[in-house]
Amino acid sequence: MAITSQDEYFDKLETMTPDDRERYQNDKLAETIENAYKNAPAVKEMLDRAGVKPSEIKTVKDLEKLPVTRKTDLIEMQKANPPYGGLLAIPPEEVERIFLSPGPVYEPIQHSGIKWFAKSFWAAGFRKGDVAINTFAYHMSPAGILFHEAIRDCGATAIPMGTGHTEIQVKTMLDLRVTGFVGTPSFLMTVIKQAEEMGYGFKKDFSIKKAWFTGEMLSPSIRETLEKDYAIDTRQAYAVTEPGGAIAYECHRKDGMHFMDEYIVEIIDPGTGKQLDPGEIGEIVVTPIHNQTWGLIRFGTGDLSSYITKACSCGRTANRLTGIVGRASDAVKVRGLFVIARQAEELFSSFSEIARYQLIVGRRQHRDEITLRLELKDTGADKTKLNDVLNRRFQDTCRIKIDKIDFVAPGSIPDERQCIVDERSWE
Repeated sequence: MAITSQDEYFDKLETMTPDDRERYQNDKLAETIENAYKNAPAVKEMLDRAGVKPSEIKTVKDLEKLPVTRKTDLIEMQKANPPYGGLLAIPPEEVERIFLSPGPVYEPIQHSGIKWFAKSFWAAGFRKGDVAINTFAYHMSPAGILFHEAIRDCGATAIPMGTGHTEIQVKTMLDLRVTGFVGTPSFLMTVIKQAEEMGYGFKKDFSIKKAWFTGEMLSPSIRETLEKDYAIDTRQAYAVTEPGGAIAYECHRKDGMHFMDEYIVEIIDPGTGKQLDPGEIGEIVVTPIHNQTWGLIRFGTGDLSSYITKACSCGRTANRLTGIVGRASDAVKVRGLFVIARQAEELFSSFSEIARYQLIVGRRQHRDEITLRLELKDTGADKTKLNDVLNRRFQDTCRIKIDKIDFVAPGSIPDERQCIVDERSWE
């Protein structure tokens, strides 16, 4: 059933006092740790190895006693103990859905009726009467269906468009008088440019007035273009696939992203795992406390940010994320998906023709681009065939397409190199 009252989203959790929030999160954390220790073998092993009893995790500060689990750890855990790496904390038959993220990492979901994700859409102004086009993938990626349900929870009509097919996107937005866009900022810019190439005046001919973004950074320049040139009110959310949802989201003030109270969010020193103070830049680490399905404790996102504690004038009182400023690990987010260095290394090392490689992530016309630089052992190899096979295998493995493959001369790529180089500028 859709929620129609603001009070049902702008609720007691969002307006708790700092003391009330601390008590709430500590209580939920203790409950989460106790349940995961009893029911998820990997969590029991982690605590036992750290010499920590569940009863010793009483506060958010106590999380420093536990190690950080990263994407690469999840991949290895699920390889060693398929399918969930020992992190499933409910009986397998209770799992409602299984999603897949690059790695691969299987993510069990069991949360019917939980509407926390919709808070971010409600804060972005999605309401009954809106028609929202959802351009995230609906396949085994969690984004499509979870965002779809959040749109419906706000009472809005959802169009399950998915990715690609810009001309069809344009026609659908026009025919159905779409008022809301859900996707990445770069894809909305692509759709707008496509509409203009088809002879439309986007601001005059289309009805889109609001946009909800996640998956990539919303640069100040793109936000200014969308809001000033096209009169589209933009909001962004910080979502992480593995913990299962939106971690932080913007309100109408657009002054940082409010932490969701369904998660404990730490900003830590990636080297020590110690929590940092407000204003200090560190890695975002997330522990879900909203359900007992997935025993994921202290998941290191690899994203770097800081937080502020001052209450927002919108009335929400949670700490706020100041924005993503970089990456702490070897995983780089491109067009909303992570490209992981270890994953790429395994793929390219399986090709006997390749001597060295380097992935360059750049940005052109508000769109992320991947260029693969290749040195071949045999310069006479069939480059056309190799190009096709590499593109297909890379897309199958990393779920994202290479934009360009450059075959470079021997010695062009140094022995000591970064496998993935992020050259993007967010000016």
